Amino acid sequence: MEVIIVVFALVSLVGTYAQSPSSSCPEVSVVQNFNATGYLGKWYEQMKYPFIFELDAKCISAEYSLNPNGTVRVLNQQINIGTGHPNSIEGTARLDSTTGEAKLLVNFPTAPIHFDSPYWVVATDYVSYSVVWSCAEVPLIGKSTHAWILTRERNPSRDLIDKALSVFEKQHLSTTSLLTTDQQDCPKQ
Repeated sequence: MEVIIVVFALVSLVGTYAQSPSSSCPEVSVVQNFNATGYLGKWYEQMKYPFIFELDAKCISAEYSLNPNGTVRVLNQQINIGTGHPNSIEGTARLDSTTGEAKLLVNFPTAPIHFDSPYWVVATDYVSYSVVWSCAEVPLIGKSTHAWILTRERNPSRDLIDKALSVFEKQHLSTTSLLTTDQQDCPKQ
């Protein structure tokens, strides 16, 4: 049984990292003078690049709160579409910049395979939307790219989604791979 779990974890890792065949991560501008305190609270995922841990999920949200040591507690929650059961994972984020850039590193220590993953806030107004980018070069596997559009409301206006999508265009990031996250018939939170 342990062998099956390890094989599944490795296949998941390769599937996650094999998304982007080009050789290096692109240059992406991030929010300057990042207000981490203003970013705390609940965010609802609206769109994303395919991500192995979210493929059979809906009602995806992330909640950020301050830990006593100054790091940020990350609580990601979702509903499994097949079973209807909720699941969650908790991790920690920390700033990876001393210049006020919105470059963070996130780690989920209970994940089958865990490491510090980039979490770059490309755009946000702190009160309605956020565009997040992650790109990492992994030896022997290649480049992994992920992107998310998050909003403070579970069901935001189309104008807000279009505003977030325009950030992808300005940054020369592809919208072709973006998938819409189902936020319908979700439990009250």
